[in-house]
Amino acid sequence: MRVAVAGCCHGELDKIYETLALAERRGPGPVDLLLCCGDFQAVRNEADLRCMAVPPKYRHMQTFYRYYSGEKKAPVLTLFIGGNHEASNHLQELPYGGWVAPNIYYLGLAGVVKYRGVRIGGISGIFKSHDYRKGHFECPPYNSSTVRSIYHVRNIEVYKLKQLRQPIDIFLSHDWPRSIYHYGNKKQLLKTKSFFRQEVENNTLGSPAASELLEHLKPTYWFSAHLHVKFAALMQHQEKDKGQTAKTTRFLALDKCLPHRDFLQILEIEHDPSAPDCLEYDIEWLTILRATNDLINVTEHLWNMPENNGLHARWDYSATEEAMKEVLEKLNHDLKVPCNFSVTAACYDPSKPQTQMQLIHRINPQTTEFCAQLGITDINIRLQKSKAEHHLCGEDEEQDDVESNDSGEDRSEYNTDTSALSSINPDEIMLDEEEGEDSIVSAHSDMNTPSIEPSDQASDFSASFSDVRILPGSMIVSSDDTVDSTTDREGKPGGTVESGNGEDLSKVPLKRLSGEHEPEQRKKIKRRNQAIYAAVDDDDAA
Repeated sequence: MRVAVAGCCHGELDKIYETLALAERRGPGPVDLLLCCGDFQAVRNEADLRCMAVPPKYRHMQTFYRYYSGEKKAPVLTLFIGGNHEASNHLQELPYGGWVAPNIYYLGLAGVVKYRGVRIGGISGIFKSHDYRKGHFECPPYNSSTVRSIYHVRNIEVYKLKQLRQPIDIFLSHDWPRSIYHYGNKKQLLKTKSFFRQEVENNTLGSPAASELLEHLKPTYWFSAHLHVKFAALMQHQEKDKGQTAKTTRFLALDKCLPHRDFLQILEIEHDPSAPDCLEYDIEWLTILRATNDLINVTEHLWNMPENNGLHARWDYSATEEAMKEVLEKLNHDLKVPCNFSVTAACYDPSKPQTQMQLIHRINPQTTEFCAQLGITDINIRLQKSKAEHHLCGEDEEQDDVESNDSGEDRSEYNTDTSALSSINPDEIMLDEEEGEDSIVSAHSDMNTPSIEPSDQASDFSASFSDVRILPGSMIVSSDDTVDSTTDREGKPGGTVESGNGEDLSKVPLKRLSGEHEPEQRKKIKRRNQAIYAAVDDDDAA
């Protein structure tokens, strides 16, 4: 099965699908599945834009609304997780996952599904220690604090994922698992992004929660984004039982969707030919959701998950065979995810701008149906009741503070509060946008030799993921972006690595488009996403 993986999407669906179409024409065949690692930006209208944690001048509609309205349809099944630049009010409607548009599926706050027998899990958001132990208390209309805390990972989601016992094939997170950089070409990473050095040396770059999940789940593949750089690593896990074979995780982080950037990767993933050719629920995950339903917390109070410390009557919520059979019966032995997408908000109309569109805390019928079928609680209904009773959502200031505030966050008092770079800003990394200068990592070492212990001499696994830089005409392709074929372990071009090789789609030379000129020296800018959200004004330069 051919699986495409995209880094930060930033609402550029048209360009991502155009790139996939070009890859299919130049590659061995069609792509079966697209995975997006956050910052998807499922923006339906102007109200959704106001729920995205970026300054107002960087809020642009992009192209998702066309898929939401039905004007366009995703040409390939697309699964995604949330990041830290999202239409949070839209995604909040689907805490357990669901369709945001036909053929585009959100995995929820955390989730596991199956496609053609491949088990795919993910967790949305980024790690911030000061919100990690809180409940999901935020709801629209957000204020300047909750518009950011809404996308912070919570311990309940990590706890649920840690109840999984069956193997995971693919896992998605937005921010990187902490310490993963020790298992790849760290020297090249720091050469490309030198401002990572302090956090890498202090081992504070990335999410400790994701690192915990990586150690527990040991998936075959783990894909991330957020730091806007392509980076590959190979992590061999230590097995507790000596008789077991040590599992290995292939990690790949990708860049954002911009010209001359490594934002897309295509891989061959082994699948079950006899499995249904449709998206399916995962029975173990559904059973865990049902078992942990009583742990739902919609308050801002800090709390800890149950553990075996003598204080809790139950701490193991893993799925038993009997419990899974019971859930199967509730679903009438049908695990197919229903194609029950429905429009829940007015769609953007370019001819009729609605700048004062009201923000509403909506209940999505997909979530209602899912909760009723499984017998669990809709978090949003619980939130609405709590808001009515205790006004837990705080002041009903819609976006006044957000409009005048940038998306930087208050620093946490904890030294673990570093999902990105604490020395600059945990959410918005200061990146020099050197569009044409991104280095392509090449390796000549034996890529099958894993780095068991973190080391500066960790094997460079990046050659397993060949560089995909073919771009549609709309993204201004330059001949500077042609790359050499990757080298396999025998030194032959275009080699593969076991069952998961990236397709080398760069053999066809890319010609400079007519009228294209060499880019001028770019000014340094404050925000990493400024190149996406708007052109740089003079007063925005650093």
